[in-house]
Amino acid sequence: MSKYSALFEDEDDVFLGTPQSKLMDIIFTANNDVVRFDLENFITQRAAMEILLAEKLGEDFYAEVEMLKASRRDEVESKTKSLCIELTGDIVSKSE
Repeated sequence: MSKYSALFEDEDDVFLGTPQSKLMDIIFTANNDVVRFDLENFITQRAAMEILLAEKLGEDFYAEVEMLKASRRDEVESKTKSLCIELTGDIVSKSE
């Protein structure tokens, strides 16, 4: 990621902005039932992943996650954006 990337992520521009900011816009403006359904599914998925990580890495997997976030920051940021875009798409497609 370029050190100038933030210059091109204007949160107030409808066509620009970060995936996270656009997800927040959608969460607060889309159909409440759709948002609730998709967020509940997202949380359930997260819970299942945490159970799996605890089984594979032990209960102290949070330390491993923190190390990964620090050592592979760009990859984690890219995946975060991808997940935000995916969740935004899911909510928007069900709200039409």
